[in-house]
Amino acid sequence: MAARETGSPAVPPLPPLLGARRALTAPSGDTAPGDSGALPGAVGGPVADALDDALGDTELLAARAALTQGRRQAARSLLLHTGDDWDRRGHRLTVLAGTPDAAARAHDWLLAEPGSADAVTLHALALVQRALRGEEDADRAREACGTAAALAPADPTPWLGLLQLARTLGPEQELLRVFAELRERHPDHHHAHHLLVARLAERPEGGRAESHEVYDLAERAAADAPADSPLAVLPVVAYAERYRVLAATGLAPADPAASGHWSGPRARRILRAAFDWWLEWERDEHPRHHTDLNHLAFAMSCAGRPAEAAALFRRIGRHATRAPWSYPHRDPWRAFHTARAHALRGHGVRDFLRNPDRSPDSLAPTAPEVLE
Repeated sequence: MAARETGSPAVPPLPPLLGARRALTAPSGDTAPGDSGALPGAVGGPVADALDDALGDTELLAARAALTQGRRQAARSLLLHTGDDWDRRGHRLTVLAGTPDAAARAHDWLLAEPGSADAVTLHALALVQRALRGEEDADRAREACGTAAALAPADPTPWLGLLQLARTLGPEQELLRVFAELRERHPDHHHAHHLLVARLAERPEGGRAESHEVYDLAERAAADAPADSPLAVLPVVAYAERYRVLAATGLAPADPAASGHWSGPRARRILRAAFDWWLEWERDEHPRHHTDLNHLAFAMSCAGRPAEAAALFRRIGRHATRAPWSYPHRDPWRAFHTARAHALRGHGVRDFLRNPDRSPDSLAPTAPEVLE
């Protein structure tokens, strides 16, 4: 993938609507109800980091714990030092906004520091989370995001809140408008692209099985991103989101490994390109890189590629994510654990020993973190 040059054109305009009706589907991982911490009764015993939206961010974990106890100073310091690392700021504020009573904590913060952009944005995203759970009026949440956007015009994070609302509760034109605003502020916003792809995957299908327009969009975004951008994995995410839709509407088997969804020539090309990107460019410092690793491991598992999946599971360690392991209606931790156990049973080692130029150790940039 070639690095993007300064002043290069933006992602081409989205294709026209194929239909006004949306598919009735299960929520995607970015819109499903949160579940911080281990899944009770998970196979292999409780795992503290499993399915935790913090994705191993230790500073965020500490700030979230303090905020839950009513202490905001750790969150205040965390956001101050996050600065304009927009992907990290969006990730951290979204996780903090999901804590119990986050809206009330942010309101108290605002009383102490009127005009604090961090407090205003946290309050807005907390109202977004409540609206997505049906506990808050969506228009009030939109108004709060608008207030935060006006206070910090360069920050894409209030627009991320608006995009989360539009992805689930708004018409598609609202989604596209908000995405355009957010992309003006941060063209390669990771979470925003995932939300967009999840929604556009619900458009009705036209033409051949591998010709859905969400694949075209994801590949264009990946091609336009810098060479080291994790948006290289976006086409794999698009395939998972499209599978979610097909399975939820009865057009694909409920067992993703039996669906054949990842067996076509386009899917194989996308998987190889994304895996090769990971080998060369892995961005383990990116705040949401575990999301990408889980999508890659899911796709390789479903495509019958246990060797590649094994290398990815070793890198993932304890950091399983709900998406895409919950697709279409599965227990995500059990699905993750089953796929991981199969990949690490020795299949990957044997396959790679047949090719001495590519061993499992060469695929893992650092020592693997293995679940017991």
